[in-house]
Amino acid sequence: MVLTEVVDHQPDTRRWTALVLLCTANFMVILDSQIVILALPSIAADLGMTPAQAQWVLSANLLTFGGLLLLGGRAADLLGRRRMFMWGTALFLGVSVLSGVAWSTEVMLAARALHGVSAALMAPAALSILTTTFPEGAERNKALAGWSGIAGIGATAGLVIGGTLTASLGWQWVFLVNAPVALVMLLLSPPLLPESRDRRARPTYDVAGAVTITAALALVVYAVVEAPAAGWASVRTVGLFALAAAVAGLFVILERRSPEPLVPLRIFRSRSLTGGNLVTALMGMAAFGLSVTISQYAQQALGYSPLEFGLKQAVMPGMAFVGAYAGQAVVTRTGYRPVAAVCAALMGAGAFLLTRAPADGQYLRDLFLALLIFGAGLGAGTVAAAAAALSRVGERDAGLASGINTAALQIGGAIGVATVSTVIAVNATGTDPAGLTAGYQAGFGACVIFAAAGLVLTAAVRSRSRQPSGVPSE
Repeated sequence: MVLTEVVDHQPDTRRWTALVLLCTANFMVILDSQIVILALPSIAADLGMTPAQAQWVLSANLLTFGGLLLLGGRAADLLGRRRMFMWGTALFLGVSVLSGVAWSTEVMLAARALHGVSAALMAPAALSILTTTFPEGAERNKALAGWSGIAGIGATAGLVIGGTLTASLGWQWVFLVNAPVALVMLLLSPPLLPESRDRRARPTYDVAGAVTITAALALVVYAVVEAPAAGWASVRTVGLFALAAAVAGLFVILERRSPEPLVPLRIFRSRSLTGGNLVTALMGMAAFGLSVTISQYAQQALGYSPLEFGLKQAVMPGMAFVGAYAGQAVVTRTGYRPVAAVCAALMGAGAFLLTRAPADGQYLRDLFLALLIFGAGLGAGTVAAAAAALSRVGERDAGLASGINTAALQIGGAIGVATVSTVIAVNATGTDPAGLTAGYQAGFGACVIFAAAGLVLTAAVRSRSRQPSGVPSE
């Protein structure tokens, strides 16, 4: 049977305008996850949260976001990519308002968990619309450069805006600021975004597959989030990982037997998809891990204010944006593998320079060059890895492939943060700047190892796609 999809091939002007809307969605998802960090102490104080409850303002969002990404991506393929994007955006609007008016700890935690659900619907749907709107090659690489570059800017903007809004208007506005943007996105989606979905799929739903893969991913994220406090070798952590592996094994068995699987296992035949996502995960580990480490080093060892740190570290996401656009052009000419390999090496080099940062470090002497190099590698590298992961994937699986790629970055980031947090705690020799810096240097060293592993795994990425039409079905 020939696959039939509804895909509106738009004029260039409309297509690139749609890209602005999709990148805005990615910006808002990243912004919202970062903007809360600097507002968290004020939120906890006003709502009377314990330290453990305050941590779950961040963890509840990460748990539902990471756990539901594959389900959200597949739902976009089956139910309509624009439709799921709009549902996610509407939920994002609602939970932003709910977070802003939250009157208790329970309401705040519920709202943050629902925010993760909205992001799990928005992000893979938006990325799959991008991949089905822009043909594989130069145009898609340019679109992915914008997608990746704006994410880095959103991370920095979140830190700067979060501190500014909390100090001037109150923590409620770090959430309420999302509402008008989400409303505009909803209004612009019908005229700008094409609708597409897999019309060949039967009107049946793989409930067992959805439950098991969501449970497996949620267990992994929960284990990673709790590991620094519980201990990586603790019975609790090992048990959670073992349970996640068992549930994932059950998921594979169910998918093999399902006539309409949530995740068709044939998609993993693509070496580009598998290799690209492994590299994406390791780059996420290095990027998120380094961001957490440099934030703590700058503020606790060097004494930067949150706003001062946000402005000074802006060179990294700024270079990530530049690197993303430079990298997409090189990817188009040379293929994915060379760019991913060079960028992993650049990320490792930037992290290595930071392992030598002293307790009395100076911005220009000890931080600037390292952040510049790391940012350039991150921008171009994530474009190359994402382009590889999304190549050789048919349009019917675009949402699923987008969900896998987003999950690889987010779960890799969660593992990176948890790992460096443990490394810092173990290696810190005191609470003075010198003692803390010993821990931070070790944290930067862990990021070097992540980048080196990414460099090795670039061998699993095909240099070029030979079959842009998609992975053959079974």
